[in-house]
Amino acid sequence: MSELDPEDQKIITLARSARARTGAPEGAAVRDTDGRTYAATTVALPSLKLTALQAAVAAAVSSGAEGLEAAAVVTASDEVDPASVSAVRDLTASAPVLRADASGALVETV
Repeated sequence: MSELDPEDQKIITLARSARARTGAPEGAAVRDTDGRTYAATTVALPSLKLTALQAAVAAAVSSGAEGLEAAAVVTASDEVDPASVSAVRDLTASAPVLRADASGALVETV
């Protein structure tokens, strides 16, 4: 596997840090088409449930992002939740979704 782009490594690091800081099951980060980044973790409230990636996409959209360059999820899961991938694709059909393990190592690109 080729070396990861530094900007993609940055969003994996942001996702990993968010997850570690809160102890959430997942951490995620996205980079919009202006280069701004947004990080979030799993939201599990009685009245609101979002995956980490859905929360990161929501943060980007609520800040005015019109498209995404890339997204990253740090998770122990064997796959990125399909609804999470759909949230990314709603903004940019071709944006890569990077799945990394708890150590920050890239496992796959969706």
